[in-house]
Amino acid sequence: MAKTDPGRFFEHYSIGQVIEHAVPRTVSGGERALYHALYPARHALYSSDTFAQACGLPAAPIDDLAAFHVVFGKTVPDVSLNAVANLGYAEGRWLKPVYAGDTLRASSEVIGLKQNSNGKTGVVYVRTTGTNQHGESVIEYCRWVMVRKNDLDAPAPETVLPELKKVLAPEDLVIPDGLSFEGYDFTLAGEPHRWGDYEIGETIDHVDGVTIEEAEHMMATRLWQNTAKVHFDATFRPDGQRLIYGGHVISMARALSFNGLANAQMIVGLNGGAHANPCFSGDTVKAWSEVLDKADTPAPGVGAIRLRLVATKGGAPFALRGEDGKYLPDVLLDLDYWALMPK
Repeated sequence: MAKTDPGRFFEHYSIGQVIEHAVPRTVSGGERALYHALYPARHALYSSDTFAQACGLPAAPIDDLAAFHVVFGKTVPDVSLNAVANLGYAEGRWLKPVYAGDTLRASSEVIGLKQNSNGKTGVVYVRTTGTNQHGESVIEYCRWVMVRKNDLDAPAPETVLPELKKVLAPEDLVIPDGLSFEGYDFTLAGEPHRWGDYEIGETIDHVDGVTIEEAEHMMATRLWQNTAKVHFDATFRPDGQRLIYGGHVISMARALSFNGLANAQMIVGLNGGAHANPCFSGDTVKAWSEVLDKADTPAPGVGAIRLRLVATKGGAPFALRGEDGKYLPDVLLDLDYWALMPK
């Protein structure tokens, strides 16, 4: 009897299947230090306990995307080990801050299946929930992945496409208990721009760029315990290149967005996202944002701002799609999210 696990292939999934993912992870301050070493992350709420305490939180949480990566990494051996590509996200919500000392685990439910016309791959839709040691949900999101078939003769499942919200409503967002921006220190945060200073339709060129290094990508992928073969094994792709983990691009773009959006402190909602083109070592990532919407929240001094974050490999800012409606070849990421900002 084989002791090794080749991972699930498309024919191994069924609607309603619930997968409890292995290897819970206790996070520590080391997660923050490594996250800030890998990305130019500078948002004050995640950098300083005293700043976070002045905003009503007990301490600085682990960066929202670091928590996402930890939960995401739990799911990879069961959902995307044999993936061709991670295709998109929807209905992502950060439900509770994650602090050093919390232990995270994850489970996923299969909510959609569609075999591709080539008969060699199919798309698997899952809803993943990350919980802490108290059984409290800290994050949930949907994603869909193109996965290889192992048995090409396996019959195609009935196509089920889940109905997912294109945009989370402001009332869907969860504001952390106690959060208040009434005493917010704009000097310590790094920029003076408030929620009211941003206009719907405004675009922001974040100016800076970072060239992706193979070593840093590999360190990040191992840190999040992401075992997808396309990120590790250069022989797994026909072009002989290791694909940069899409979450690495998300975190890099979010960190770059600090220049112009330093006060977009907490990500609380993920409306949608697409990894438009592959990223490889040597690509230089730049970023720009567009303000899509704004909303009030019940928390003192806290506004919600909906942003489109676009990462490019050196492409011109504010260019997204060609005349054919397809993403331009320089576009790496198109992410639609809600963040919390002081009024």
